[in-house]
Amino acid sequence: MRVGVVDVGSNTVRLVVADADGQVPLPVHTVKRRLRLAQDVDRDGRLGEEPVHRLTDAVRDVQEEAHRWGVTEPFAFATSIVRDAPNRAEVLDAVEAGTGLRLRTLSGEAEAELTFLAARRWMGWRAGPLVLFDIGGGTFEVAFGRSRLPDYAASLPLGAGRLTREYFDVQDPPRPRDIKAVRRQVRHQLRDVAARIRWEMPHTAVATSRTFQQLARLCGAAPGRYGPFVQRELGRRELGVALQELARLPAEHRAQLPGISAARAGQCLAGAVVAHTAMKLTGLEVMTVCPWALREGILLRYIEDGDAAWWTQEDHRTPKGARGGGTPLRLAGST
Repeated sequence: MRVGVVDVGSNTVRLVVADADGQVPLPVHTVKRRLRLAQDVDRDGRLGEEPVHRLTDAVRDVQEEAHRWGVTEPFAFATSIVRDAPNRAEVLDAVEAGTGLRLRTLSGEAEAELTFLAARRWMGWRAGPLVLFDIGGGTFEVAFGRSRLPDYAASLPLGAGRLTREYFDVQDPPRPRDIKAVRRQVRHQLRDVAARIRWEMPHTAVATSRTFQQLARLCGAAPGRYGPFVQRELGRRELGVALQELARLPAEHRAQLPGISAARAGQCLAGAVVAHTAMKLTGLEVMTVCPWALREGILLRYIEDGDAAWWTQEDHRTPKGARGGGTPLRLAGST
């Protein structure tokens, strides 16, 4: 069976088409459309008419591509850039009216759970108690667990794009005091989560997301052309050195460094501050970079449960009573 996932993020709209006849989703085609929605939100996080038109066009484009590859109705979701927008309902309605495809929204905790599932399957049971970090454009997800799904999941407003807009828009490169302000914010937001992770003493630490992949490459990890099965790690000491270099350079010069793309050069410094501070607070010296993340987690959930009923909910936000940083959201049928 051929399935697809459409992922609307802060910077891009991505399509992954995979064969799901076995226990592992085998990718057969991927498409990326650069959108940069994060640059078009107003101070309240609202998406205006023009970026919504561009979003609709991009979704229609990847939907048609999915149809060409045999996917009738992909799993389509939007992350925090749409989920947290005050006009979220209007955005989702506009995209559906223009494409016929309804984007779903996942809570940060649900994203953390599904990403944890992907990391667990990639790393295997020998990884033991596992902690996961995922830096997105708007949020930073943390999860910990010993089984298929995490025992603990949190989503924090520490995304690389969000922090760049809030702290680094005044000057390029940012002023040292602005970088210190980001560190203070990360420490404040992550304090309780970090204490929990230190107490759990995970056996394996895993990082996912493009931000971590690019930072690992900057710190000496193998380039992507070597394939997903090459071991890639991110060390805290190496990241600290790279962070100092990123802080000295304007965004256009950061884009010339190994692994740093032009599209993410502006926000990679904030991502590095989050990553380094989180590793320091939790006592982690090294993290393994995992190529599987949220999209693969959605595919695995579908393959392993053999049912897409959980996906047809109108909204996958955290139920009343659940808290970010506490008990994780249990998706229907999960164990």
